[in-house]
Amino acid sequence: MECSVTNQIKASLFFSWEIKTLERCIRRSVTPKMLTRKIKLWDINAHITCCLCNGYLIDATTVTECLHTFCRSCLVKYLEENNTCPTCRIVIHQSHPLQYIGHDRTMQDIVYKLVPGLQEAEMRKQREFYQKLGMEVPGDIKGEACTAKLHIDTHRNGETKPEDNPHKETTEEKQEEDHDYHRMDEQVSICLECNSSKLRGLKRKWIRCSAQATVLHLKKFIAKKLNLSSFNELDILCNEEILGKDHTLKFVVVTRWRFKKAPLLLHYRPKMDLL
Repeated sequence: MECSVTNQIKASLFFSWEIKTLERCIRRSVTPKMLTRKIKLWDINAHITCCLCNGYLIDATTVTECLHTFCRSCLVKYLEENNTCPTCRIVIHQSHPLQYIGHDRTMQDIVYKLVPGLQEAEMRKQREFYQKLGMEVPGDIKGEACTAKLHIDTHRNGETKPEDNPHKETTEEKQEEDHDYHRMDEQVSICLECNSSKLRGLKRKWIRCSAQATVLHLKKFIAKKLNLSSFNELDILCNEEILGKDHTLKFVVVTRWRFKKAPLLLHYRPKMDLL
């Protein structure tokens, strides 16, 4: 009996010794390079390019119905004559497909991080475009360009120097104060008119806000001013067409008010359930 117990103890000790020896060999044989897998940009191009222009996604916009993503300008131009997704051909909406697309900020950030120099090149093209037309460069483009340049300069020679760290928090707080309320963005002048006898008009119907604000922001603003229980009770229209909640004001101006004088005229009314 004692002999069998002794043999079991020896076997267990030998087994544990083998495991430790195996672990030691694995640690010696596996290098950090073996744990890191490099993927070529070519292998993921199909996921970060627009099938309409075959270029990298710029101002990425996703169809809410099927989640396929395209460049905003490409998709808007395509939907002027079509109401289906360019990839899967699913019907987005019979009459108002533009209301069912939305800006995909996450996808655009991924593309800019994966493709070297793409964001800087795009900002440069936009600045040259505005300068060629003799127009002032919008504040949001200036801000993105400065941020991209700062990011490149910071990481070009490695990590931030230790002596710069004490002032880092102060600089970030100052930047947050300078960009508060998006006052440095491109601005849009708006006139909000009531289009229904069931709602009262605003005391101050003329407002000026960031071009990056969305229709949803306007709904919340109007609902707060009129003391409505929910902003979902409202519809906002431009040229008698209901606007999607994710549309930015810049998008509305470009697609529905391009050749008209400021301010952008929008109407609001109680939400109507379309059968």
